[in-house]
Amino acid sequence: MNSIMAIHPYKHEGLWVFDDEKVGLVQEPFVSGADIIIETMVETIPNAEQGFTLIFSAQPFPGHQAKFDWLREDSGGNWYYTEALDAEGWLCPALFKYFDAAPKNIYAQFKAKAS
Repeated sequence: MNSIMAIHPYKHEGLWVFDDEKVGLVQEPFVSGADIIIETMVETIPNAEQGFTLIFSAQPFPGHQAKFDWLREDSGGNWYYTEALDAEGWLCPALFKYFDAAPKNIYAQFKAKAS
């Protein structure tokens, strides 16, 4: 399993979703606060709705913009909090396609998708 991963979320019918054929996900939505966090983090990325790159890891990496701290398990997913935005977001069980267990922290970078 990679220690740094990337997905390419985009807007579909008003929802932030992503596809990752390597793990069998198609239009997997971000909901319950995770969508609001994305909205805030991509405000300065041109045309983010058509797709942006989200790089994430359980370890800090150069260029990460946000740290998400694990709060609790709920409904098969996990709640995370980011002090940078004073916001919580829920990550669904698709999290386990990338991590064996819910990491204590998730570090993330939001950037324009390469053409």
